[in-house]
Amino acid sequence: MSRRKLGPDEIALWKKVTERTEPLGKPETFDPEAFAPPPRPQPVPALKTSPTAQRNQLPKPPARRVSYDLAPSLPESIARSPVQMDQKTFSRMTRGKLKPEGRIDLHGMTLDRAHTALNRFIMSSHGSGKRLVLVITGKGKHRDDGGPIPVRFGVLRHQVPQWLASPPMSSMVLQVSEAHISHGGGGAYYVYLRRMR
Repeated sequence: MSRRKLGPDEIALWKKVTERTEPLGKPETFDPEAFAPPPRPQPVPALKTSPTAQRNQLPKPPARRVSYDLAPSLPESIARSPVQMDQKTFSRMTRGKLKPEGRIDLHGMTLDRAHTALNRFIMSSHGSGKRLVLVITGKGKHRDDGGPIPVRFGVLRHQVPQWLASPPMSSMVLQVSEAHISHGGGGAYYVYLRRMR
């Protein structure tokens, strides 16, 4: 592409523009040291003293207390709950030495159906004088599709202890504990029922 030559009118206009303009001043030169990082402080030579004296001379950093407001996991919160039953029986139960007298499997049920079935099972077990029953929830499937609201892993597994701790079942339940591996481990709960009055 060749450059076009300016006509006489355009040259006269350019001259008028350049006559009226004033220079901005002396251009500033670039100083690379202005943008350089500050020099590192030189280490102070250590005094020749004993190691104990050197440790005492160093300033101690302030203690940092880091606290996170995280809810404990479900097994942790169940394990931390106080033992309401006989300690010896509780120990035998958590080691899988006691045989459950009844069981219910909630696998594949919706929350509404599972809640109704669990309520009916706990009431009938308590009514028939059973003490230890097993509630199987399964460990759950990963259903989180990456949406803005996270989906809890194992919905029934998290919901069952809450149902057992609320009325009307709470009046019949004495203790809830994660089952021993021989009875389902993290996918099942031991529910120890109160004696009938």
